[in-house]
Amino acid sequence: MTDQPDDDLVPVSVRLGEVVPPEDPEDWTKPLTWVAAAGMLLGPLAALGWFVAARPGSDVLTLGTWLLACAVAVGAVLTAATQQGSLRAWTATVAAALFSALGVIILGAAFAGERQVGAASPTLAHGFGAAIAGLAGAACASAAAALAARARRLVRLVLPGTLAGGVAALVLGLLNGLA
Repeated sequence: MTDQPDDDLVPVSVRLGEVVPPEDPEDWTKPLTWVAAAGMLLGPLAALGWFVAARPGSDVLTLGTWLLACAVAVGAVLTAATQQGSLRAWTATVAAALFSALGVIILGAAFAGERQVGAASPTLAHGFGAAIAGLAGAACASAAAALAARARRLVRLVLPGTLAGGVAALVLGLLNGLA
């Protein structure tokens, strides 16, 4: 005796051998979808450009590290500015920052070259420091993004973006003092 699945439990599209797309797929023709994606990718694209063009040679903070930290933080705010509602703005800021920071760290490891024992390569050290500072900036800006969620889009971008960049720069300075 074989166990046949009950026809009522199997969706019609599966029974007919055809997969039906979801009713409301993400619409990639809308400009805000591209802006949200660009915000999430701002940090990794900045890291890729920096590591390809002029890979850092030492662990000393450079302008590229500061810009990379701000790109992670401000990119997350750019993604949040496309969202409607406080909860969505807050979660979009945090999620975009986590995605961007992970991308920056992965690129730092990929461009590390040879493995070093006892010390991180300069690309990984700069990428990690910038990712941590950018995450801190985006975490502070997430509250501002949630509070400004009902404001005009420019206000949703400028106020949290300024806070994100400032906190990212402050945290990167503090991390530099610890090293």
